[in-house]
Amino acid sequence: MDKPSGSDSGNNSRPTMADIARELGIAKITVSRALSNHSTVKDSTRRLVRETAERMGYRLNVSARNLRQQRTRTIAVVIEMTPSHERLMSEPYPLLLLGGILQELTAAGQNMVLTTIDLFSEAPPSADGVILLGQGVHDDAAAVIEATGLPYVVWGAEHGPPERVVVGSDNREGGRLAAEYLVGRERRRLLFLGDAEHGEAEDRLTGFDAGLAGSDAKVVGNIPCAFTVAAGREAVAPLLDGKHLDFDGIFASSDAIAMGAIEALQARGHRVPEDVSVVGFDDSPGAALFSPRLTSIRQDWAVGGELLAQKVLDKVAGKATASRAMPVSLIVRDS
Repeated sequence: MDKPSGSDSGNNSRPTMADIARELGIAKITVSRALSNHSTVKDSTRRLVRETAERMGYRLNVSARNLRQQRTRTIAVVIEMTPSHERLMSEPYPLLLLGGILQELTAAGQNMVLTTIDLFSEAPPSADGVILLGQGVHDDAAAVIEATGLPYVVWGAEHGPPERVVVGSDNREGGRLAAEYLVGRERRRLLFLGDAEHGEAEDRLTGFDAGLAGSDAKVVGNIPCAFTVAAGREAVAPLLDGKHLDFDGIFASSDAIAMGAIEALQARGHRVPEDVSVVGFDDSPGAALFSPRLTSIRQDWAVGGELLAQKVLDKVAGKATASRAMPVSLIVRDS
């Protein structure tokens, strides 16, 4: 009998999406999208992936069919971000979200298994449903979850198909509030720091632009960067070579980015907020402890976690549920 191509049948291991990708010489995310009928995959590619998967004996470790027959009383929580020394799992995001999720699941008598998107795509744990924290660039992570056929909800922005249930903050309103605040402080040359290829950051920038409409303030720099302190420092540092700053306000798409930007400014002798006003996003616990204390857009991660748990349990039970954008507010401090 022929061995499945690309898999280690000697160890009785099942072929994975990565095996199919290697077999066809394409990206793993393309395999995931093809198996979940994602609209961005050409019909010819979708057919080829499905034929190859069938030939190799690919099967998801968890199938919705089996779970309908016997519940596991377990919800998988999948984190899209890759843990690193710059971005720790112990930071407020995702820790505060996880606290809300665990509290609600425990109250409902449910277990929680925590994993990352890379591990989940290789070996999905046995679960009745999935909570995805973060959609990834261009919704890549959500496509991986969709391929399982399991009920799922997402923390992020409503940028996917209309039937997808998303819990998140009103990011556009947060951007508008930041713009209104900076304009009110007579800041006119503004930077936006963040990666708008992520849906949440994109909405924050959209709201920021809308909030500047009708004023004489404008965005003079849109600098993509990761959601870390180091990325914030690196984004601003090249702009500080001259004696005079070409900007007087910053809207950062996370508090971590804002803190890094402030550190870079202070290291070069620029004062915050006298020379540059800075607004972050999250109102993380460290915002009030930073120097200067950080003005930020508050989003309630703990409540968001509770909502995610409630909605995924509703989906597992076959109940109708809908997306939810939570209100945000501007917390004015010293920056």
